Amino acid sequence: MSVEEHKKLAPSSVRCVVVTVSDSRTTKDDVSGDLAKRLLIEAGHQVAGRHILPDEPQAVAALLRDLALDGETDCVLLSGGTGLSHRDRTYEAVTGLLTKKLDGFGELFRFLSFQEIGPAAMLSRAVGGALGSMAVFALPGSPKAVELGLTKLLLPELGHLVRELNR
Repeated sequence: MSVEEHKKLAPSSVRCVVVTVSDSRTTKDDVSGDLAKRLLIEAGHQVAGRHILPDEPQAVAALLRDLALDGETDCVLLSGGTGLSHRDRTYEAVTGLLTKKLDGFGELFRFLSFQEIGPAAMLSRAVGGALGSMAVFALPGSPKAVELGLTKLLLPELGHLVRELNR
């Protein structure tokens, strides 16, 4: 079956949860979270939840485990905490839980980011994969990174990806 045939069988709308990982963001200034929610909705997806968590791996992991167990979430999109500072620990929280890692997501994100910002792209630890049948993607916290990751990588394949995880 071709990729096009797979995409035709994919759901046109998936249930997503948007999570901002930040020690300083609030609902009033979460530009990246607002952008992610808007882009997902404009693409026809449902945003079933929105969270802002401190950059504490235990809190991030607990939320991901809860969402995976409830079976109501198809995809979690996290933004923030993927850099190299001592407080950036989203990568560790996410990779410690993934049952399948999609190495190509991080690789492609950094490649596309390199085209825009140059070698600083290597500082990103964007990561994606599956936690059971739930897709999980962690992007840097900047609005440009969220827009890049969603428009160039996730939105074109989200339904297809969710279909594959549930086969």
